[in-house]
Amino acid sequence: MHRGGKLEVRSTIPVRDADDLSLAYTPGVARVCSAIAEQPELAKEYTWVSNLVAVVSDGTAVLGLGDIGPAAAMPVMEGKALLFKEFAGVDAVPICLDCTDVDALVETVVRLAPSFGGINLEDISAPRCFEVEDRLRELLDIPVFHDDQHGTAIVVLAALRSAARLTGRAFGELRAVVAGAGASGVAVTRILLNAGIGDIAVSDSKGMIYQGREGLNSSKRALAADTNRGGYTGSTEEALAGADVFIGLSGSTLPESAVASMADDAIVFALSNPTPEIHPDAARRHARVVATGRSDFPNQINNVLAFPGVFRGALNVRASTITENMKVAAADALAAVVGDDVSADYVIPSPFDPRVAPAVIAAVAAQAHVDGVARL
Repeated sequence: MHRGGKLEVRSTIPVRDADDLSLAYTPGVARVCSAIAEQPELAKEYTWVSNLVAVVSDGTAVLGLGDIGPAAAMPVMEGKALLFKEFAGVDAVPICLDCTDVDALVETVVRLAPSFGGINLEDISAPRCFEVEDRLRELLDIPVFHDDQHGTAIVVLAALRSAARLTGRAFGELRAVVAGAGASGVAVTRILLNAGIGDIAVSDSKGMIYQGREGLNSSKRALAADTNRGGYTGSTEEALAGADVFIGLSGSTLPESAVASMADDAIVFALSNPTPEIHPDAARRHARVVATGRSDFPNQINNVLAFPGVFRGALNVRASTITENMKVAAADALAAVVGDDVSADYVIPSPFDPRVAPAVIAAVAAQAHVDGVARL
């Protein structure tokens, strides 16, 4: 499948004779170039920019492989571009950069940006990824989206909406514990807070994150200020006693006894790949709903449910950014696809459900208008 790569460039118009050639290239193309020089926005209409996303990585946090560098990251970025096209008709170009300095990454992407309608950041290690995305969002007037953060967050929120409904809980009553304060852990926590979860606490390799804990970086200090109203200061396992929800994004191991200590009808999202924090079979002995990041168990939390439709919706209305409300709208659209068919083994739809992409596209585009960032 991977030999020779997974992508190619195809023409959208035929070049059958000299007349076609003169229109597609010189001299006919000069009229289009001159028009764009006078009105730069015409590039969105007369080039492929309006439907083109850059998939950008420095190869420092690839899948479950870690810092493997830009060359080894290319198969993943090719795959991401493939999924953009297959699931939402978005053209995407994989770009693996041989630099890891934040300033260099930001400068490089800013210089590339005129060629693209959106930037999908991928597999950039935390905490650098937060600053890279924040700075690019400030500097560019096109959507910038770090999928490791926000794609995961959108799908987790959608699945948790369904799971809460299945177990008869109001979303605002849930108490959740997130294991992992990296890119995805922070983004999942933020979107759940934005969506109105009751209480949420986050742990890292040293235990629970709380105000006053020494050695926290800036992103963890911000988390400490906004989370953990219960004041948990011990281990993840201690905080899980009586909790409704566990979300694992850490690569650590969770003992079965910790799940057993959770509230009745517990919800366990063990999302580390390829090895979940707890085996789904063990978790199911104590939890009502279990999700993983794997395709060989029910309830796969798969980013492909989100990012193609999010970008398609944003590009359709030429959104200048992707707002927090647009992400929540995408999650709610995914949960609505599940609807009344929700069950313990079905809290999130399949990526191959033909309703998924249209639902996400429509929700994101509509919310862009509500938020005032749509330009079409």
